[in-house]
Amino acid sequence: MRHTFRLITAALGVFTLLSISFTLRAQTYDVLDIVASSRDKMAGCEGPYRYDAAALTPAPKGYSPFYISHYGRHGSRYAWNSNTYTLLKKVLDAASDSGSLTPRGQRLYDDFNAFYLKPLLNTGDLSELGMEQHMEIARKMCQDFPEVFKDGGDVMAMASTSQRAIVSMNAFTVSLQKCAPKLNIEMNSLHTNLNVTNPGGAPKEIAEYYEGSIIVPESVTDMQDRLTDYDSILGKLFTDRGFLEEIGGRREFVHELFNLWAGYHNYSDGNWLEDIFSKDQLLTMWEIENYSVYVGHSRNRYRMIPLLRDIITMADEAIATGVYKGHFRFGHDTVVNAICPLLNINGCGFEPEKTEDVKYWFQNYDTPKGANIQFVFYRSKKNPDILFKLLRNGGEATLPQLQPVSGPYYKWSEFKEWASSMMKAHPRIERQ
Repeated sequence: MRHTFRLITAALGVFTLLSISFTLRAQTYDVLDIVASSRDKMAGCEGPYRYDAAALTPAPKGYSPFYISHYGRHGSRYAWNSNTYTLLKKVLDAASDSGSLTPRGQRLYDDFNAFYLKPLLNTGDLSELGMEQHMEIARKMCQDFPEVFKDGGDVMAMASTSQRAIVSMNAFTVSLQKCAPKLNIEMNSLHTNLNVTNPGGAPKEIAEYYEGSIIVPESVTDMQDRLTDYDSILGKLFTDRGFLEEIGGRREFVHELFNLWAGYHNYSDGNWLEDIFSKDQLLTMWEIENYSVYVGHSRNRYRMIPLLRDIITMADEAIATGVYKGHFRFGHDTVVNAICPLLNINGCGFEPEKTEDVKYWFQNYDTPKGANIQFVFYRSKKNPDILFKLLRNGGEATLPQLQPVSGPYYKWSEFKEWASSMMKAHPRIERQ
């Protein structure tokens, strides 16, 4: 990013913008140009994992990696909600019955009917590509940080209770064990660990809530109706659209059609949806979905405090004892999209006051299938300071609220001091 800004942590633990030029940012960082360059980025959180991280910066002299703390989203899956398939079938069947399909609509009807049953039955399940992603992520981790794992030691992996997270964990650990046979790997998928693996899904008996909210400039439905070119999209498929209002309405149909477009490459090699939307329509729909994810996920950033606390506690234990070489947690995009703003990774903790500015600070394409953050810890025999760097999807990330020691390397003690201040400013609240 070629803009200049400073962020500090205010007394209440929120990020205060001291100096920034939105004009400069918009001119030098046009996120829509970046999105337009890649189908996978236009797919946002539904896009498959991308292996496009830049080469890593060498550690400061005398420092070597010794421990990794990780949170990863499950890999590629079928649509998470069966409504993506059932609503589309219901609408297309109704259009066919009423004779309302255009020639392109008829092709969509035929292609969809030949396609939908397998993904419908596998709704929410990890695909083969999802397993391959986690195996490759683990292999790349071993390749980049061989010092961490070469002599063995203990590794703890935990997953949320969903099938896609559990299978992702298994794929990752199988690959890790193959790369580092001396490791002793423990795994679990417990409901009592959901405050760490999926805080939003924790049982009410143990769920934790914290003070704090974010700015929401506009409702998602208002933005969707203001920007979506419904007539052009629906006119390509239907000669008459009156029946739509009886079957969920145009907003829900177009939303699910975009969801199908965005996600079906995670489990299918077909290209039968690629001409449904124009490039401009895709960019608009990406921006709407990006805003929807920001509102729906980023507002829960303070629910991620138990995960942050676990990262700190487990890292301190590993630093003190040297027993654990890694802690690996597997869950969901709802967690990644909340923990990243909580930590202010690459400045995404900033809260824009205008709907159209959200895309400059928060981009859902940074949370593809298999998305992950990794704290990689370094120590030196000559310097007592423990250093770490933060990787997001394998690429080095920044923490603008901290001053790096060198390049992307930060002092662990300073991060903990910042985290402690932030968490004190957002205390736990009791809910009945």
